[in-house]
Amino acid sequence: MHGLHLIDELYDCRCDPQLLADAAALRGLCLATCSADGLTPVGLVFHQFGNALEPAGATGAVVLAESHLAVHTWPETKSVSLDLYVCNFRQDNSSAARNACRRLISAFAPARVLRRELVRGLPELAGPIDPTGESD
Repeated sequence: MHGLHLIDELYDCRCDPQLLADAAALRGLCLATCSADGLTPVGLVFHQFGNALEPAGATGAVVLAESHLAVHTWPETKSVSLDLYVCNFRQDNSSAARNACRRLISAFAPARVLRRELVRGLPELAGPIDPTGESD
């Protein structure tokens, strides 16, 4: 499971409002981005909130051979959350993940971004399970 997990929050997005409101537009952007950066979509689901006359954002997930991309939009606040995790035993997909996030961020054109990066799959850092269910 070794890989890179990128989590981005995009605020004050200045993109075409359709991209924030329409699940089909969001799906097209996500698939084009994954393909352009060498990631391999193997499944997807996108959901439109609201209706055709009053769209209220969209949420979508692309299952990748390398793991997943999840995107959620809030047109009323011009905000987007991105969650991209890539892993692979044979190669390091970190640059593909960073490039894909850069493309998505560029498409949404936010004024502000909050980014978190997490390296996953480090068993040497894992500790025993706490029987109380609490974590450190």
